[in-house]
Amino acid sequence: MVGRRECLSVMRMHRRKDDPREAAAEPGREETVKLSDAASFLLDECRMVLPGIQALFGFQMIAVFNQRFYADLTHGEQVLHFLSLTLVAIAVALIMTPAVYHRTEGVREVSERFLRNSTRLLVASMVPLGLGLCLDYYLLGRLVLGSPWAALPAAGLLGVFTFFWMVFPRSRALKEMLDRIPPGRAEREPH
Repeated sequence: MVGRRECLSVMRMHRRKDDPREAAAEPGREETVKLSDAASFLLDECRMVLPGIQALFGFQMIAVFNQRFYADLTHGEQVLHFLSLTLVAIAVALIMTPAVYHRTEGVREVSERFLRNSTRLLVASMVPLGLGLCLDYYLLGRLVLGSPWAALPAAGLLGVFTFFWMVFPRSRALKEMLDRIPPGRAEREPH
């Protein structure tokens, strides 16, 4: 069960830089959080991603009403834009599902099953989002560059998304390598 006071206390996730508890933090140190805190963090992460996806979806819808859409894109490229729009709509559905799931499973209860399934939905939403972004990036590149070679930067962007959204979060070796990098001057000096 999650009480109202407990829910309000987890809304503040970040500590101030001058917080003395921050000095004790060590690279690679892990901390276990309560299920209610983990659920709050997860739902906050979904809320952070959603506005960007919604804005993208809106711009994709408006593009169809632009004269260049019909004048400069082939029918196949217009279909590609529709596919991109569909992928972003799927991402919206996936990213909003944890909130609906939480409301229907029980607002006052949080389970490991909820966290596991909601985390999977959040991560899964990145696949259609990344593909949709790359397809539209290709179409924009095709209009700007006037060449089908715009597929190369789009493929590069897909590689960037794949690395940062799929490979890096799962790679312990990459995380440990970053932990060995000494902190910059701004991180060492108190503010």
